[in-house]
Amino acid sequence: MKSAKLLKPACLTFVLALLVFSLHAQEKKRLTFEQIFKNAEPKLIKELPNVIGWADDNHYLEMKKKEGGEKAKVYAIDVVSGEEKLYRDLEQYAAIVDSGISVANPASNNAAYTRLIYVKNKDLYFLDTEKKSFRQLTKTSAEEKNPTLSPDGNYVAFTRDNNLFTIAVNDGKEYQYTSDAADAVYNGWASWVYYEEILGRRSRYRAFWWSPDSRHLAFFRFDDTKVPIFPLYNAEGVHGFLENARYPKPGDPNPEVRVGIVPVTGGSVVWADFNEKDDRYFGAPFWTPDGKQLVAQWMNRGQDNLKLYAVDPATGKKKEIYNETQSSWVEWFDSIDFLRDNKEFIIKSDKDGWGHLYLYGMDGKLKNRITQGNWIVTNVVSVDEKTRHVYFTAKKEASTRTDLYRVKLDGKGLTRLTFGEFTHNARLSPAGTYFISTYSNILAPAKMALCKSGGAMMKELGDSKTENFSEYALAKTELFRVMTPDGYNLPVRWTLPLDFDANKKYPVLISIYGGPDAGTVSDSWRGLTDQWLAMEGMIQVAMDHRASGHFGKAGVALMHRNLGKWEMNDYIEVVKWLQAQPFVDKTKICITGGSYGGYVTCMALTYGADYFTHGIALYSVTDWKLYDTHYTERYMDTPAENPNGYKNGSALTFANKYKGVLRIVHGTMDDNVHMQNSIQLIDALQNLSKPFEFMLYPGERHGWRGPKATHLRNDAYRFYYKYLLEKEFPESLFNSAR
Repeated sequence: MKSAKLLKPACLTFVLALLVFSLHAQEKKRLTFEQIFKNAEPKLIKELPNVIGWADDNHYLEMKKKEGGEKAKVYAIDVVSGEEKLYRDLEQYAAIVDSGISVANPASNNAAYTRLIYVKNKDLYFLDTEKKSFRQLTKTSAEEKNPTLSPDGNYVAFTRDNNLFTIAVNDGKEYQYTSDAADAVYNGWASWVYYEEILGRRSRYRAFWWSPDSRHLAFFRFDDTKVPIFPLYNAEGVHGFLENARYPKPGDPNPEVRVGIVPVTGGSVVWADFNEKDDRYFGAPFWTPDGKQLVAQWMNRGQDNLKLYAVDPATGKKKEIYNETQSSWVEWFDSIDFLRDNKEFIIKSDKDGWGHLYLYGMDGKLKNRITQGNWIVTNVVSVDEKTRHVYFTAKKEASTRTDLYRVKLDGKGLTRLTFGEFTHNARLSPAGTYFISTYSNILAPAKMALCKSGGAMMKELGDSKTENFSEYALAKTELFRVMTPDGYNLPVRWTLPLDFDANKKYPVLISIYGGPDAGTVSDSWRGLTDQWLAMEGMIQVAMDHRASGHFGKAGVALMHRNLGKWEMNDYIEVVKWLQAQPFVDKTKICITGGSYGGYVTCMALTYGADYFTHGIALYSVTDWKLYDTHYTERYMDTPAENPNGYKNGSALTFANKYKGVLRIVHGTMDDNVHMQNSIQLIDALQNLSKPFEFMLYPGERHGWRGPKATHLRNDAYRFYYKYLLEKEFPESLFNSAR
């Protein structure tokens, strides 16, 4: 095999190094179960300072607890002298706030934290710290959802019974903007497919947006009438009940959506000039800094054409200012940086095969390409309009690491600001004079440092590694690459057994996600959890395929109409390489993952059953016809357009190839990946007389916490001990780690 031959010398060197490492490890202390899973004493890892932002360009904000058991307060710390001054202490208002309300955790607040909104028993309450007053704003039988203060702090917007409202917090006057909500009609509250796939779970279904000047609210109106209903069965009580969800599957009708704008003091809704009957999507809109235009994101149903329209709040008339097409699909913009004169804006697009920054005029014309090359910009951090610089993060030095950079808007003077071979998470000061970075790599636990924007470190603010760290033996973790026969150098991370012996055979546990542009291999500290199975004798592996993001959009786009193909091709290539290593037990190659990772696991034990021997598939997609429109059609088009792609991307198609041991796990109330997926795979395996394992979690949705999360974790370890380690599972230890 080509890849094995290419990497064999490096592997031999690595094995020899591991022998030396193992001898050295034997001289050190062993971690205990409690240290690994409970962070028990003596601790190896401690908390870093809780830096939450910047007060101004010369003072960063840190939340900390003072001696004597005082509750957390926020301090402004001078970057030069280190002098601390109390910046915010919400607990001082606890005496005037109703019992049952955590004053330190408002539902919404203004930037200065002088006006805060709280929720209690589904009603809203208002705290004014300047006037030291607290009062109830609503008293209704319905729930006020997603309360959001206006930028000026004078109004709070929310939805009630799927209609949109605001309350003027100063006088309590309530404004109702819509009144046509129904069972399948929502104003300012997202349809499920928009919540999950477009606005994101962090939106909590919120589909309204304040203008920067607090004069207008933009919102989406959804009509789900034509969206099919999917029933979720809840088995509680004697008779159980159905929860009916509007959920569009590939090829189904999508919600009809209108974009509305309303003055905060009331009046008629102005509807943006779009035809609600058109089969298309809208992404989250953006207001220009002066609040005079709403920029709407429009995308066709095929998701290969994205347009930006500037909408007039007074008339609803629109003007196209950006138009992008790709042969595969186009991604939504997570942010748009408008320059203050409202004549230019910066977007990040992967239209050339890699994610880069572009400067456009509001007339829609490209003014300049800011960055370029075979690397990926991940995020715009800040734009300095005076100096015409943009600060951004990117995976430029390596696809497994993130750094902070600065470049002029004309593309000149590109400068890396962060340092070393680390993955950085940097917070930039408002004027860009300083930044604070939390950084680590696979061998080094996280540190925190204060730096000048030129890159020079001023002082170390924290080191999560304790003085005990060097006294303990840790299993060796390393990043490397495996070359595919057609030239993709795939990133791989492994942790080998602590007492590694090249003459022994070890089982392999592969943990993955595997979705498009969703790599799992990064050069960052992963904590101590992997150390337990390493001590027990397990090789633990993470690996990324060609469409995971390491090779830009050019690589990701290979998944178009082909979900399942390249993931399995590349994962199998890595497993072939692993099997070629003399210390790998070929009969114990286990893979596990959730959601898309569950899909990959199901494919691995069916399509890839000649290479993967065991698997735990969590809340898995098993056939793409069963998932939602927006996600699935982005990559696969509709079933009518791409029947072969859907067939070849389904684990059901390859159920006859299944062998080994697969455990299928699902929550009965999963509203995202319906348990229907697992049921249909189970049906296929039963009809083929194939043995498998199944665990359901009553009432649980897509991923879960609490006692059942503990049960899931422990049951997964039982699986590993039984089939891979062939040891008795230490029940008492794991049952104590709740």
